[in-house]
Amino acid sequence: MSIYNFKYTHFYYMNYVKSKNHSIIYVVLYIAINKKGGDFLKELFVKNVVNETTDFLDNNQRIKLKEILTEICIYYKIEKLEQSKKEEMQRNNEDILNRFISSKEIEGCSIKTLNYYKDNISKMFERINLPICEIKTETLRNYLSDYKSNSNAGMVTIDNMRRVLSSFFAWLENEDYIVKSPVRRIHKKKATKKVKETLTDENLEKLRDTCSNVRDLAILELLISTGMRVGELTKLNISDMNFQERSCIVLGKGNSEREVYFSAKSKMYIEKYLETRTDNNEALFVSLIKPYNRLGISGVEILIRNLGERS
Repeated sequence: MSIYNFKYTHFYYMNYVKSKNHSIIYVVLYIAINKKGGDFLKELFVKNVVNETTDFLDNNQRIKLKEILTEICIYYKIEKLEQSKKEEMQRNNEDILNRFISSKEIEGCSIKTLNYYKDNISKMFERINLPICEIKTETLRNYLSDYKSNSNAGMVTIDNMRRVLSSFFAWLENEDYIVKSPVRRIHKKKATKKVKETLTDENLEKLRDTCSNVRDLAILELLISTGMRVGELTKLNISDMNFQERSCIVLGKGNSEREVYFSAKSKMYIEKYLETRTDNNEALFVSLIKPYNRLGISGVEILIRNLGERS
């Protein structure tokens, strides 16, 4: 969709609001301030907006929408933004985003966290398509609301997005890119907390019986006895294991180390597994086939999921 400039007002981009009798759907666009324009651009703007609604408005609704927009446009001057200005805005936003990511990297955030930040903020830029200094609280509220409606995302996901945006705009405020963070007035989303189902001793025995090799048994026993995260397990090296004390050092969130202790059964299976290894990889757990790469998070998750399905 083309970008246009309106004088004196702001509307949010692609926010669909039904009237009380649900007979009309108003399509409201965020339009920036400008002083120039002409009748031709007004007609083109109305035409383009109405065409964008073909998939979700019927013919009568589009006719009514055209009448409403035509009437509104009488009081405004419209100018189509030059493509170069749009590209310059996108470059500026991307440049500021990269500076934010660099600051988070210096703070010690992991690569996974940095990618999560960048992915969420980039999606916000693509959707809102405004200079950072023009992004308002209501704009972000509608963005999160639209994302939830269109993707059927849960409240936990929406609140995670809110926290990422809060961190980004707080940084912008601290670095004097903006006067005040627009996320301040967007409060934490309440999510229903569910008690996670725990595995019974019988369930655990069924999982053990389903394991087809000693590596899978070693992984399963280590997770059960230590309670470590899958991501922590995949980072373990053979040198991290203290078999005499039955302990190991794991690298958790925020690159913080902690010592955990494993059971005698875990020790037995891990030692048996290491005896079968013929590779020189320093990783504690590797793939079963060449080139015997370090086992990743997705590999362990698939393994546990398959064991659960077979048990």
